[in-house]
Amino acid sequence: MENAYEIYALRYATMSPRTPHMNYLLPDPHETAASDLDYFVWLVRGGGRDILVDTGFNAAEAGLRNRKLTLNPVDALARFGVGADAIKDVVVTHLHYDHAGNLDLFPNARFHLQDREMSYATGRCMCSGVLRHPFSVEHVTLMVRHVFSERVTFHSGDGEVAPGVTLHRVGGHSDGLQVVRVETARGPVVLASDAAHYYGNLHRRSPFPIVYNIGDMCQGWEIVERLAGHPDRIIPGHDPLVAAIYPRASDKVDAFALHRAPSRSFAK
Repeated sequence: MENAYEIYALRYATMSPRTPHMNYLLPDPHETAASDLDYFVWLVRGGGRDILVDTGFNAAEAGLRNRKLTLNPVDALARFGVGADAIKDVVVTHLHYDHAGNLDLFPNARFHLQDREMSYATGRCMCSGVLRHPFSVEHVTLMVRHVFSERVTFHSGDGEVAPGVTLHRVGGHSDGLQVVRVETARGPVVLASDAAHYYGNLHRRSPFPIVYNIGDMCQGWEIVERLAGHPDRIIPGHDPLVAAIYPRASDKVDAFALHRAPSRSFAK
Protein backbone atom coordinates (compact mmCIF):
# COMPACT_ATOMS: atom_id res chain seq x y z
CA MET A 1 0.00 0.00 0.00
CA GLU A 2 1.44 3.34 -1.08
CA ASN A 3 0.35 5.34 1.98
CA ALA A 4 0.60 2.85 4.83
CA TYR A 5 0.86 4.53 8.23
CA GLU A 6 1.48 3.23 11.72
CA ILE A 7 -0.93 4.31 14.47
CA TYR A 8 -0.27 4.28 18.20
CA ALA A 9 -2.74 4.88 21.01
CA LEU A 10 -1.02 6.48 24.01
CA ARG A 11 -2.98 6.11 27.24
CA TYR A 12 -2.38 8.95 29.70
CA ALA A 13 -5.28 8.93 32.20
CA THR A 14 -8.21 6.93 33.57
CA MET A 15 -11.49 7.45 35.41
CA SER A 16 -13.16 4.99 37.77
CA PRO A 17 -15.47 3.76 39.16
CA ARG A 18 -18.33 4.24 36.73
CA THR A 19 -21.93 3.08 36.55
CA PRO A 20 -23.77 1.89 33.42
CA HIS A 21 -25.77 5.14 33.37
CA MET A 22 -22.50 7.04 32.94
CA ASN A 23 -21.59 5.06 29.82
CA TYR A 24 -24.91 4.46 28.06
CA LEU A 25 -27.93 6.66 27.50
CA LEU A 26 -29.99 3.44 27.54
CA PRO A 27 -28.06 1.08 29.85
CA ASP A 28 -28.84 -2.59 30.17
CA PRO A 29 -31.01 -2.85 33.33
CA HIS A 30 -29.25 -6.12 34.24
CA GLU A 31 -25.82 -4.47 34.41
CA THR A 32 -24.59 -3.36 37.81
CA ALA A 33 -21.00 -2.47 36.89
CA ALA A 34 -19.44 -0.54 34.03
CA SER A 35 -16.09 -0.22 32.31
CA ASP A 36 -13.62 2.39 33.44
CA LEU A 37 -12.92 5.28 31.10
CA ASP A 38 -9.45 5.41 29.54
CA TYR A 39 -8.03 8.56 27.98
CA PHE A 40 -5.84 8.41 24.86
CA VAL A 41 -4.07 10.57 22.34
CA TRP A 42 -3.16 8.98 19.01
CA LEU A 43 0.06 9.23 17.01
CA VAL A 44 0.01 8.61 13.26
CA ARG A 45 3.44 7.91 11.76
CA GLY A 46 4.43 7.53 8.12
CA GLY A 47 5.80 9.29 5.09
CA GLY A 48 8.48 10.93 7.21
CA ARG A 49 5.98 12.73 9.44
CA ASP A 50 4.26 12.42 12.79
CA ILE A 51 0.62 13.54 13.07
CA LEU A 52 -0.94 13.86 16.50
CA VAL A 53 -4.65 13.30 17.00
CA ASP A 54 -5.88 15.21 20.07
CA THR A 55 -3.82 16.69 22.88
CA GLY A 56 -5.42 15.42 26.10
CA PHE A 57 -5.51 17.35 29.39
CA ASN A 58 -3.04 18.39 32.09
CA ALA A 59 -2.76 18.00 35.86
CA ALA A 60 -4.77 21.15 36.62
CA GLU A 61 -7.70 19.91 34.54
CA ALA A 62 -7.41 16.44 36.07
CA GLY A 63 -7.74 17.99 39.51
CA LEU A 64 -10.75 20.06 38.54
CA ARG A 65 -12.58 17.06 37.09
CA ASN A 66 -11.39 14.32 39.44
CA ARG A 67 -9.55 12.30 36.80
CA LYS A 68 -6.49 10.13 37.41
CA LEU A 69 -3.69 11.52 35.25
CA THR A 70 -0.86 9.04 34.76
CA LEU A 71 1.31 11.56 32.92
CA ASN A 72 0.82 14.54 30.65
CA PRO A 73 0.32 13.48 27.01
CA VAL A 74 3.36 15.57 26.04
CA ASP A 75 5.44 13.48 28.46
CA ALA A 76 3.89 10.31 27.06
CA LEU A 77 4.99 11.37 23.58
CA ALA A 78 8.48 12.13 24.86
CA ARG A 79 8.78 8.66 26.40
CA PHE A 80 7.72 7.30 23.03
CA GLY A 81 10.52 9.27 21.37
CA VAL A 82 8.55 12.18 19.93
CA GLY A 83 9.19 15.75 21.03
CA ALA A 84 6.24 18.14 21.10
CA ASP A 85 8.22 20.66 19.05
CA ALA A 86 8.60 18.07 16.26
CA ILE A 87 4.84 17.78 15.73
CA LYS A 88 3.78 19.76 12.67
CA ASP A 89 0.13 18.71 12.43
CA VAL A 90 -2.37 18.22 15.25
CA VAL A 91 -5.89 17.03 14.52
CA VAL A 92 -8.34 18.18 17.19
CA THR A 93 -11.34 15.88 16.88
CA HIS A 94 -13.38 18.28 19.02
CA LEU A 95 -12.80 20.92 21.68
CA HIS A 96 -13.88 19.06 24.82
CA TYR A 97 -11.43 19.40 27.72
CA ASP A 98 -9.94 15.89 27.34
CA HIS A 99 -9.18 16.31 23.64
CA ALA A 100 -8.04 19.93 23.40
CA GLY A 101 -5.82 20.67 26.37
CA ASN A 102 -2.08 21.38 26.18
CA LEU A 103 -2.59 23.46 23.02
CA ASP A 104 0.22 25.75 24.16
CA LEU A 105 2.79 22.93 24.23
CA PHE A 106 3.08 22.31 20.47
CA PRO A 107 4.93 25.42 19.24
CA ASN A 108 5.38 24.33 15.63
CA ALA A 109 2.04 22.67 15.01
CA ARG A 110 -0.82 23.53 12.72
CA PHE A 111 -4.19 22.58 14.20
CA HIS A 112 -6.91 20.92 12.12
CA LEU A 113 -10.47 21.62 13.26
CA GLN A 114 -13.97 21.57 11.85
CA ASP A 115 -15.66 24.92 11.15
CA ARG A 116 -18.72 23.77 13.05
CA GLU A 117 -16.76 22.91 16.18
CA MET A 118 -15.28 26.40 16.44
CA SER A 119 -18.71 27.92 15.87
CA TYR A 120 -20.31 25.60 18.42
CA ALA A 121 -17.70 26.20 21.13
CA THR A 122 -17.92 30.00 20.80
CA GLY A 123 -21.63 30.37 20.02
CA ARG A 124 -24.96 30.52 21.78
CA CYS A 125 -24.92 26.87 22.88
CA MET A 126 -22.20 27.76 25.39
CA CYS A 127 -24.80 29.80 27.29
CA SER A 128 -26.18 26.44 28.47
CA GLY A 129 -24.31 24.87 31.37
CA VAL A 130 -25.10 21.29 30.37
CA LEU A 131 -23.62 21.83 26.89
CA ARG A 132 -20.76 23.98 28.16
CA HIS A 133 -19.62 21.55 30.86
CA PRO A 134 -17.30 19.36 28.71
CA PHE A 135 -15.45 22.46 27.44
CA SER A 136 -12.75 24.51 29.12
CA VAL A 137 -12.90 28.22 28.40
CA GLU A 138 -9.10 28.34 28.57
CA HIS A 139 -8.76 25.70 25.84
CA VAL A 140 -11.33 27.36 23.59
CA THR A 141 -9.75 30.78 24.12
CA LEU A 142 -6.32 29.41 23.25
CA MET A 143 -7.68 27.91 20.04
CA VAL A 144 -9.11 31.32 19.17
CA ARG A 145 -5.62 32.74 19.71
CA HIS A 146 -4.22 30.11 17.34
CA VAL A 147 -6.81 31.18 14.78
CA PHE A 148 -5.61 34.78 15.08
CA SER A 149 -2.01 33.55 14.73
CA GLU A 150 -2.96 31.76 11.48
CA ARG A 151 -2.12 28.35 12.90
CA VAL A 152 -5.50 26.68 12.32
CA THR A 153 -6.67 24.89 9.20
CA PHE A 154 -10.44 24.66 9.13
CA HIS A 155 -12.29 21.81 7.47
CA SER A 156 -15.92 21.66 6.43
CA GLY A 157 -17.13 18.07 6.37
CA ASP A 158 -14.43 15.97 4.71
CA GLY A 159 -10.79 17.05 4.62
CA GLU A 160 -7.24 15.76 4.25
CA VAL A 161 -4.20 16.22 6.48
CA ALA A 162 -1.86 14.12 4.34
CA PRO A 163 -2.28 11.52 1.61
CA GLY A 164 -4.03 8.62 3.31
CA VAL A 165 -5.03 10.61 6.41
CA THR A 166 -8.50 12.09 6.01
CA LEU A 167 -10.99 13.85 8.28
CA HIS A 168 -14.76 13.38 8.35
CA ARG A 169 -17.31 15.33 10.37
CA VAL A 170 -19.84 13.16 12.19
CA GLY A 171 -21.15 15.51 14.88
CA GLY A 172 -23.40 14.05 17.56
CA HIS A 173 -21.30 14.10 20.71
CA SER A 174 -20.21 17.64 19.82
CA ASP A 175 -21.48 19.57 16.82
CA GLY A 176 -18.14 19.59 15.01
CA LEU A 177 -16.80 16.20 16.08
CA GLN A 178 -14.60 14.71 13.37
CA VAL A 179 -13.13 11.22 12.98
CA VAL A 180 -9.83 10.34 11.34
CA ARG A 181 -9.42 7.67 8.66
CA VAL A 182 -5.86 6.37 8.29
CA GLU A 183 -4.53 4.03 5.62
CA THR A 184 -2.53 1.19 7.17
CA ALA A 185 -1.10 -2.11 6.01
CA ARG A 186 -4.24 -3.85 7.36
CA GLY A 187 -6.60 -1.46 5.58
CA PRO A 188 -8.23 1.80 6.63
CA VAL A 189 -8.36 2.29 10.40
CA VAL A 190 -10.82 4.85 11.77
CA LEU A 191 -9.97 6.72 14.95
CA ALA A 192 -13.55 7.24 16.02
CA SER A 193 -12.75 9.51 18.98
CA ASP A 194 -16.02 10.22 20.77
CA ALA A 195 -18.27 9.05 17.96
CA ALA A 196 -18.12 5.95 20.17
CA HIS A 197 -16.55 6.16 23.62
CA TYR A 198 -16.81 2.38 23.95
CA TYR A 199 -17.21 -0.49 21.50
CA GLY A 200 -20.53 -1.02 23.24
CA ASN A 201 -21.90 2.39 22.23
CA LEU A 202 -21.40 1.39 18.61
CA HIS A 203 -22.37 -2.26 18.80
CA ARG A 204 -25.44 -1.75 21.01
CA ARG A 205 -26.44 1.43 19.18
CA SER A 206 -26.69 3.10 22.59
CA PRO A 207 -25.32 6.66 22.80
CA PHE A 208 -22.86 7.90 25.37
CA PRO A 209 -24.88 10.26 27.62
CA ILE A 210 -22.88 13.40 26.79
CA VAL A 211 -24.48 14.23 23.46
CA TYR A 212 -25.45 17.35 21.52
CA ASN A 213 -27.46 15.71 18.71
CA ILE A 214 -28.62 12.10 19.07
CA GLY A 215 -29.63 11.87 15.42
CA ASP A 216 -26.17 12.91 14.25
CA MET A 217 -24.60 10.47 16.70
CA CYS A 218 -26.62 7.58 15.30
CA GLN A 219 -25.76 8.55 11.73
CA GLY A 220 -22.15 8.92 12.81
CA TRP A 221 -21.94 5.22 13.68
CA GLU A 222 -22.95 4.39 10.12
CA ILE A 223 -20.36 6.80 8.74
CA VAL A 224 -17.62 5.29 10.88
CA GLU A 225 -18.54 1.76 9.81
CA ARG A 226 -18.56 2.76 6.15
CA LEU A 227 -15.20 4.50 6.39
CA ALA A 228 -13.55 1.55 8.15
CA GLY A 229 -15.11 -1.19 6.03
CA HIS A 230 -14.64 -3.77 8.82
CA PRO A 231 -15.59 -3.68 12.52
CA ASP A 232 -12.04 -4.58 13.59
CA ARG A 233 -10.72 -1.37 12.05
CA ILE A 234 -12.77 0.98 14.27
CA ILE A 235 -11.04 2.40 17.36
CA PRO A 236 -13.33 3.87 20.04
CA GLY A 237 -12.17 6.90 21.98
CA HIS A 238 -12.10 5.71 25.59
CA ASP A 239 -12.53 1.94 25.82
CA PRO A 240 -10.02 0.07 28.08
CA LEU A 241 -10.51 -2.90 25.76
CA VAL A 242 -8.24 -1.15 23.23
CA ALA A 243 -5.29 -1.67 25.57
CA ALA A 244 -6.28 -5.29 26.09
CA ILE A 245 -6.60 -6.40 22.47
CA TYR A 246 -3.89 -4.41 20.65
CA PRO A 247 -0.15 -5.20 20.90
CA ARG A 248 1.85 -3.16 23.36
CA ALA A 249 4.34 -0.92 21.55
CA SER A 250 6.58 0.36 24.35
CA ASP A 251 8.00 -0.59 27.74
CA LYS A 252 8.25 3.09 28.75
CA VAL A 253 4.68 4.25 28.24
CA ASP A 254 1.21 2.75 27.71
CA ALA A 255 1.31 2.68 23.91
CA PHE A 256 -0.58 0.26 21.69
CA ALA A 257 -0.14 -0.49 17.98
CA LEU A 258 -3.43 0.03 16.18
CA HIS A 259 -2.04 -0.72 12.72
CA ARG A 260 -1.60 -4.30 13.88
CA ALA A 261 -4.49 -6.77 14.02
CA PRO A 262 -6.35 -7.03 17.35
CA SER A 263 -6.32 -10.26 19.33
CA ARG A 264 -10.11 -10.24 19.38
CA SER A 265 -12.40 -9.83 16.37
CA PHE A 266 -15.78 -8.09 16.38
CA ALA A 267 -16.82 -9.52 13.02
CA LYS A 268 -20.09 -11.42 13.16
